[in-house]
Amino acid sequence: MKTITRARARTAFLGALIALTTVFARPGVAAVVLDLPSGSRRVAEVITALDSYNLPTGPWNGEEVPTKPVEGQVSRQAFRISGGGITTLQILSPLRQQILDQGYELLLECADNDCGGFDFRFGTEVLPGPGMYVDLTDFRALSAGAPDGSEHLNLLVSRSAANGFVQIVRVTAPGATPPTRIGTDADRPNATIAPVMLPVDPAEIAEPLESVGHVILPDLTFETGSASLGEGSFASLAALADYMQAHPDRRVALVGHTDAIGSLDANIALSRKRATSVKDRLVTAQGISAGRLDAEGMGYLSPIASNLTEEGREANRRVEAVLLPQ
Repeated sequence: MKTITRARARTAFLGALIALTTVFARPGVAAVVLDLPSGSRRVAEVITALDSYNLPTGPWNGEEVPTKPVEGQVSRQAFRISGGGITTLQILSPLRQQILDQGYELLLECADNDCGGFDFRFGTEVLPGPGMYVDLTDFRALSAGAPDGSEHLNLLVSRSAANGFVQIVRVTAPGATPPTRIGTDADRPNATIAPVMLPVDPAEIAEPLESVGHVILPDLTFETGSASLGEGSFASLAALADYMQAHPDRRVALVGHTDAIGSLDANIALSRKRATSVKDRLVTAQGISAGRLDAEGMGYLSPIASNLTEEGREANRRVEAVLLPQ
């Protein structure tokens, strides 16, 4: 896989910070406010009373993203920061300092290519777009933990041309004081609850691909254990081909995903075969140059639904189109 080059730092520092009542609450310790940049708005939130989360603890090592399994109340939130010009470091730096000031220990800090680029992004849990957006060439990740193990934290920061994005995942151990939610829907009317990435109309994939950077090709179906793409025309492939023909400078990675039945190695191989079959169909039936398409497989590492139900497993058997840097 090609090494993704690290984006150059951008200029123009964004000044004022405002409190969004994000707290790191520990028994016997006063709630601590984590300030996000001015113009921040919560746009996605999923809070689970008892769940598990694989906390990233290291960059992609060539095989996987090292993680530490943690359990408790899991809060997943995404924020959009209005306005261009602010860099990912300018977003993350004051947040990192606030975390350190409260006595948390850093377990991971890396940036885009140093994290592992594409492999890190798709080897970690990310809230779906449009709530969270990740530029594969311009993102930063940080993981930290309370010294007593009562809470763990992961931050993922990225940006588009017009906005900055921050994802905050917090895991509070059973018996510890749960963290206070970041604001309310009443004071942030644009907030949405986004537990999974819902597929769009197969013929309308160009807009989310352009604005979010990736999109599910929702009319492709794969049975458990099969890499064969069905016969007939697929509206999503026709729409993707139209988009690529209209934008000859664009490159797209096709990323296969599976349900959780079987071993990880087998599922990664299967998901890569599925992505390759979609690539082959775009080349042979739609006339897209093979050099503009990559095919990758993530196995079951990035589910969008529970693997405990047939409906969830079916949703997880999918191929996504990911817009690559020009």
